[in-house]
Amino acid sequence: MKGVILAGGLGTRLLPLTRVTNKHLLPVYDRPMIYYPIQCLVNAGIEDIMVVTGGNDAGDFLTLLGNGKEFGLRDLHYTYQEGEGGIADALRLAENFADGDKIVVVLGDNIIEKTIKQAVGEFFTQQRGAKILLKEVPDPERFGVAELNGENVIGIEEKPKKPKSNLAVIGIYMYDRQVFEFIRGLKPSERGELEITDVNNFYIEQGTLTHSTLDGWWSDAGTFSSLDRTWRLVADSGANLVGDNAKADGVEKSAASVTGPK
Repeated sequence: MKGVILAGGLGTRLLPLTRVTNKHLLPVYDRPMIYYPIQCLVNAGIEDIMVVTGGNDAGDFLTLLGNGKEFGLRDLHYTYQEGEGGIADALRLAENFADGDKIVVVLGDNIIEKTIKQAVGEFFTQQRGAKILLKEVPDPERFGVAELNGENVIGIEEKPKKPKSNLAVIGIYMYDRQVFEFIRGLKPSERGELEITDVNNFYIEQGTLTHSTLDGWWSDAGTFSSLDRTWRLVADSGANLVGDNAKADGVEKSAASVTGPK
């Protein structure tokens, strides 16, 4: 399995900070934001990772991350998104990198407390389709919201005014190779973007989408208030958030990064 981190976009909700750098390079406590999704994938056993970025500061990712050596990776892949066409538009750029393999997609501003290793393992054995992670939130109208019938997700609505549940679809998605076919068939939403919710609903219509509920806290860091909340959650969690191997001079490889599905 391969990992894809989506770290493009213009970060307009964090202006003026994002006039001088990409949102995903901003600090969250003692590390750049982009460190957390990379470690999330590494801790789940995924070592083949691509970062999708864009804007005027894309080269800074290479300066900061290099080939991923700090995370125990042999190399780290990059691709560039022109403009801002939405999550699905960014994901389509990873098709050649995926090369028919299953992928785990993490939004670059999503930070979690614990590991997704179990969910990734479950998807590794899933014959086909997709898997999403859900989390109860107090403000579901800010997110894509899942509607359940028993244990089955029967629909996802993007930022609904009247949410049908309090279960947010967090920014971690798992897909088989069919995802790129779905993306090619998408039409832009009213926002002018290719929506990942539409991709997930394709899988629901097929009856091949599964879900798990995330253990531990989750926060997106896309607004000033959520960035502040994320900073505080990370500070309270300490070094354990990026693994027991966190050290002052970088992040070295741990047992968690070399086990699990490939």
